[in-house]
Amino acid sequence: MIATAEVSTRTGRAKATLDPAELDLIDRYWRAANYLSVGQIYLMDNPLLAEPLLPEHVKPRLLGHWGTTPGLNLLYAHMNRAIRNRDLNALYITGPGHGGPGLVANAYLEGTYTEVYPAIGQDAEGIRRLFRQFSFPGGIPSHVAPETPGSIHEGGELGYSIVHAYGAAFDNPDLVVLCVVGDGEAETGPLAASWHSNKFLNPATDGAVLPVLHLNGYKIANPTVLARIPESELADLLRGYGYEPLFVTGSDPALVHEQLATTLDAALDDIADIQRRARSGDGAGDGSRPRWPMLVLRTPKGWTGPATVDGLPVEGTFRSHQVPLAETRTNAQHRSQLEEWLRSYRPEELFDEGGALRPELQALAPQGGRRMSANLHANGGLLLRDLVMPDFRDYAVTLERPGTQMSEATRVMGEFVRDIITANPDNFRVMGPDETASNRLGAVFEVTSRTWNAETVAGDDHLAPDGRVMEVLSEHLCEGWLEGYLLTGRHGLFNCYEAFIHLVDSMFNQHAKWLKTTRHIPWRAPIASLNYLLTSHVWRQDHNGLSHQDPGFIDHVVNKKSEVVRVYLPPDTNTLLSVADHCLRSRHYVNVIVAGKQPALAYLTMDEAIAHCTRGLGIWPWAGNTDAEPDVVLACAGDVPTLEVVAAADLLRRHLPDLKVRVINVVDLMRLEPDTEHPHGLSDRDFDALFTRDKPVVFAYHGYPSLIHRLTYRRNNHHNIHVRGYREEGTTTTPFDMVMMNDLDRFRLVMDVIDRVPSLGSRAANLRQDMSDRRLAARAYTREHGEDDPSIADWRWTGV
Repeated sequence: MIATAEVSTRTGRAKATLDPAELDLIDRYWRAANYLSVGQIYLMDNPLLAEPLLPEHVKPRLLGHWGTTPGLNLLYAHMNRAIRNRDLNALYITGPGHGGPGLVANAYLEGTYTEVYPAIGQDAEGIRRLFRQFSFPGGIPSHVAPETPGSIHEGGELGYSIVHAYGAAFDNPDLVVLCVVGDGEAETGPLAASWHSNKFLNPATDGAVLPVLHLNGYKIANPTVLARIPESELADLLRGYGYEPLFVTGSDPALVHEQLATTLDAALDDIADIQRRARSGDGAGDGSRPRWPMLVLRTPKGWTGPATVDGLPVEGTFRSHQVPLAETRTNAQHRSQLEEWLRSYRPEELFDEGGALRPELQALAPQGGRRMSANLHANGGLLLRDLVMPDFRDYAVTLERPGTQMSEATRVMGEFVRDIITANPDNFRVMGPDETASNRLGAVFEVTSRTWNAETVAGDDHLAPDGRVMEVLSEHLCEGWLEGYLLTGRHGLFNCYEAFIHLVDSMFNQHAKWLKTTRHIPWRAPIASLNYLLTSHVWRQDHNGLSHQDPGFIDHVVNKKSEVVRVYLPPDTNTLLSVADHCLRSRHYVNVIVAGKQPALAYLTMDEAIAHCTRGLGIWPWAGNTDAEPDVVLACAGDVPTLEVVAAADLLRRHLPDLKVRVINVVDLMRLEPDTEHPHGLSDRDFDALFTRDKPVVFAYHGYPSLIHRLTYRRNNHHNIHVRGYREEGTTTTPFDMVMMNDLDRFRLVMDVIDRVPSLGSRAANLRQDMSDRRLAARAYTREHGEDDPSIADWRWTGV
């Protein structure tokens, strides 16, 4: 008998007629994926059970996650049917990242795994190697890792599947992203916010995301919230997010296959209809926001696995989350249950005598790049096009003398980014948490709007479905959208207040680890770099106070492997333009640029800035007063520390003209490390030539002082390096009072020089006292007038 089912769609009642023979083939394919998944968790030999299972066939350490895997395999098998029938370009993202054995199994069944790892062939020996490598020393991780073909979303920390899926769909009009959301993952804050991504998706120019909320009821040890609320309440919640939920529920495989096939078709019909109406211009696309379909799949956790183990229920409970039979090497009863479990999939119906997948099952997989495990968007570097870049030198700030003219660095950079958007209308986006204008990048709104596909009212500013600037008050969403966008072969920039970029610390971690791992996977092509512009920084958050003052993201970043992280602290506008051009052209890095948005002094012409940024650091002869061996080195990294060092150098020139002072500015922070530790690092010889082997170095640094010591602790002159930086002292105050609170001000730096140059001694005691008095006077002025002394606020370099 032919099974039929009806599912409500926006276009009416769609009746699907499903061929039982095809459903049987899908069930066999699902069983094959489940068999391979269980085998990966448990077996290291006897892959097709050619003999009874012995202790030596089982891995000594059992690592993996079974509970979510059968649901992932079920969706994969049914999505393959839809891809073949509709010629879909589809990507598969798994929120339950620890369902790794399932995604590896499906990549193997489709042949992609053997293509990228030829040693794992389509035979019994290949299956044995596939099993043995999983969660095994020298093998592959247990989650959906970079080593897994078709993956752009790694397991581990949960909450980012939906936001990565939407990032992949933006500007990919023919892409459908099937995104499985685990019900445990759905309890996280980032995931809860991610549902709102549908308000930023343009059905006319973007692809589609089909979320699947997989309710299997349990996390590691507890029930999940969304599985324990009434279905009507869950439906209301999802409709409130703007989706039309379609439910598939059951534990009988035959019935679930029928229902899922019908429901998936209905959802894909809805997606096609939404896109047709938005793109056809036939009058049906009225510009209103569509209600996108989504699936809610409720199946047992650990489905098809052991029902009970040691007298306790396992299937359908939290006990199936990881390894249901934990003692199969040493416990004969567990080993017998494992063999029974594996044989329940009837492997003889799935693989021939040599271990190859039977031809009728091979035919179920899509072909070539239509395989989800071989989709080019999952290896985005293969699709990456170079940005069309305007000449950054055209935006240069001209200056006659250093330190005499003011400029707003990020405002000028905004003009540069504006023209990048114009030149790259479909593969470059700017992300930020409602701060693009605040961060002085407002010039971009001369050519584009903020992406917005929800309601607009009179007075809204630059909102449009086709906007290239994506703003939402969630750093998690900005980060996730951009990661998904980059991983599928595009470019972007994330601008953020420095203090609040910490919200994505762990997301940065995952992406940096992805870059590090994929750098050594030959078939993974490099992607565009993840570029952060951190502004509204610690030294100019004097108006918001201590809560907005934190430069520690840099410390977090430099913990990662040197092959993937770069940190830049351009001191003025022209150096920022040079650094930004370099970073936006780069590949496979995380670039952190910290730059101020407030009016600040310009120091270098464009030609000088290019040379300085190319070196990464260098002597500023005009700021010092000697070409010979110095008595002291004043070093700086960051725009405000640079201002204070240059002002301190000016004071020393005036009051101690015989003191030989060298001023060094650092743009590329990693130049401070030895060349043995970082590709940008200086050799010891070059470091000694700049910083000397035995002279005092007073270093004014943008962030926490300990980082400079950490980067330079192996250097010959490290014991003479004295660092001033942020000491976690702040409040709502004036800019100069802020640097004084942290002992980074010009007067303190002069006092440091006096304290550390032996030749000065008591002869500079009067000057030291004067510097101390001037600090007191500066603070008193702020307390009386509410602003900094004009002699400080309006200071300019004179070169006297």
